[in-house]
Amino acid sequence: MSRAKSGRPTTGTRAERHLTRRLFQLYVGLALYGASSALLVRSGLGLEPWNVLHQGIAERTGMSIGVVTIFVGAAVLLLWIPLRQRPGLGTVSNVFVVGLAMDGTLALVPDAHALGIRVPLLVAGIALNGVATGLYIAARFGPGPRDGLMTGLNERTGRSIRQMRTLVEVAVVVTGFVLGGTVGVGTVLYALCIGPLAQFFLRFFAVPASTTGRVVASGEPSEQAILQR
Repeated sequence: MSRAKSGRPTTGTRAERHLTRRLFQLYVGLALYGASSALLVRSGLGLEPWNVLHQGIAERTGMSIGVVTIFVGAAVLLLWIPLRQRPGLGTVSNVFVVGLAMDGTLALVPDAHALGIRVPLLVAGIALNGVATGLYIAARFGPGPRDGLMTGLNERTGRSIRQMRTLVEVAVVVTGFVLGGTVGVGTVLYALCIGPLAQFFLRFFAVPASTTGRVVASGEPSEQAILQR
């Protein structure tokens, strides 16, 4: 390890550790996000808005919900072009990691039929989703494709993020439900809980700004999209 004469880590070492922590948070957070979504699927009590759409498309196409998540994420990312949004490492990673983690977890967690198992799966899925959201957004590598869509629409239309998020998520829930996605008490509970949970874990996992080096991507737009619900 390179050290200054005083024996303290050099500036370069501190910057490397700072980047390593951010990368660790990013990928652990994205993997846990996919796992949390899989728990909600297994609960059968309702999904978060975008996964209602993903599940509906999966039901119609025969693809796995994780693969559909990847394709929809890539399609949403293309919508960033006319909205003049710039993706970061976290944006691109989000497209692939969440879907792969979701399918991997679904392969490991069996279907649940008893309500005594489904309710804990629902609660665990929502809580884990809050943890995951705090981890990957606090890493500050850029918003996910869907969050960036909200901030892009906010900038282009002048309407609030809260209003744009509501309009978009109502549209995806209705579309997903018509296609066969699961809407239920879990969908409502998720909508009520994710904002406070995300806010708490964003603060808990906050990474202090580095005093050296270049910032890869700011997390502010993503935080706004998650918290202004």
